[in-house]
Amino acid sequence: MSTISLRLPDSLHEQGRQLAERDQVSIKQFITVALAEKLSALMTEEYLRERAQRGSRAAFEAVMAKVADTPPEEHDKSNPAIQPDGRYNQRPTTARASTSRPGAGCVLLKSLQQI
Repeated sequence: MSTISLRLPDSLHEQGRQLAERDQVSIKQFITVALAEKLSALMTEEYLRERAQRGSRAAFEAVMAKVADTPPEEHDKSNPAIQPDGRYNQRPTTARASTSRPGAGCVLLKSLQQI
């Protein structure tokens, strides 16, 4: 495991400390998970961009042509709160992801250590 010396603006350090305290983790754990989440997001974006370059509209259409033309099952129907243009009819509720999940970011960190 590596050690890093990091200088943070006081305001950023204080916000991080408060959020870590709220999640009941150390600030070191909080920063580690935050970095893992950011790396994961960037790596996912890069992967999807590369994957999209290999995609083919014709191949997509060919696969979609094989799908049966049947109505969706009840659990697959669109969210009635979402309008056809993508706007919400009402404000959706979302759960806040906690950084105090056991093992959060560990898989990514282990894979990065092997690189």
